[in-house]
Amino acid sequence: MQQLSTPTQMVIPKVKNRAPLAWVGQFFFIALGLLVVYILGSNLIDNSILFANIFISGLKIGFVYALIALGYTMVYGIVKLINFAHGDVFMVGAFVSYYAITKINLHQWPSAVFTGISPGLSIVIGSLSVILLSMIVCTILAVTIERVAYKPLRDAPRIAALITAIGVSFFLEYFGALNFVFSPRFIPYEQPFEVVTWYIKDGIHRVVPGQAPPDGSVLISSILLIIMLASILVQIFLQFLVKRTKIGIAMRAASYDKAAARLMGIDVDSVISFTFAIGAAFAGLGGVLYAIAYSSIYSQMGILPGLKAFIAAVMGGIGSIPGAFVGAMIMGQAEAMTMGYISTPMRDAVAFSILIIVLLIRPTGIFGEPEKEKA
Repeated sequence: MQQLSTPTQMVIPKVKNRAPLAWVGQFFFIALGLLVVYILGSNLIDNSILFANIFISGLKIGFVYALIALGYTMVYGIVKLINFAHGDVFMVGAFVSYYAITKINLHQWPSAVFTGISPGLSIVIGSLSVILLSMIVCTILAVTIERVAYKPLRDAPRIAALITAIGVSFFLEYFGALNFVFSPRFIPYEQPFEVVTWYIKDGIHRVVPGQAPPDGSVLISSILLIIMLASILVQIFLQFLVKRTKIGIAMRAASYDKAAARLMGIDVDSVISFTFAIGAAFAGLGGVLYAIAYSSIYSQMGILPGLKAFIAAVMGGIGSIPGAFVGAMIMGQAEAMTMGYISTPMRDAVAFSILIIVLLIRPTGIFGEPEKEKA
């Protein structure tokens, strides 16, 4: 038998691990981080009360961004689509709650139906009813958008789905701005419950309505605590859903390889619709809490929070649920610190600058991993 010849040895030139520009980017990122830490540290030392209030403000908006960012990161993790209409679903959730409160008094139904119910329990049940209705409407809207606009483009080039997402976003914004829908005006939001504010100075005291808190006090509101609790519970729930349930296993399988998931009997279309639904439900929750916290809504309110939540998802590593949460916290603090120590108009410029820096230094985000080729 003829012996097989030994294959010719190939000489492969050595490739440097990192280009010089990457090292420059890393150095710039570290230097920028040290500069930010120095500035924040000096402000903390100079006026710790102001710093604490700004930090709390950043927590409030950051936890709202986390609720929105979850939808971006979950949808992208499965269908590799940036759903730019997600911020407008957030807006619809706020308006649904507004009409539920002002038109049908949904927040007051427990006291109207059940006699003898305590006022506190009535407020809790009524407020949860308003939130639940907003989440249901947002879920139906998102599933409808997915079935009508995105599903027919499932096998089309990604740019087609991306352009469609932008078109759906514009449609929701400008359709909502019509006078017979939401109107283009800023609308004062009627809160379903009284927001209580406490100030910390020589103890914890409740702020009397109509009176300013004393100077040099740190302010904490009940809506801040509710937003934080809701966001943390949502994170825990999603981690459990993805890691411990059958639908979570199906979501991870569809994310990894849709064709193989279909061969294993997974209904990928239903999994995708479920992902859109659950992301939209939590966006609706975020819309209600945002409206309660800031007491004003309008048809364009979903644009910037949606974009900043997208930046938070990219920063944390889009496709990663913990990454979306961490990225949202960073975005919230960056926005609050910019407003507090630089200027309010600069907050948006800083947010998009952070996106550029992240894409230059670490495109996969904090928790993201480089995409691996499948065998």
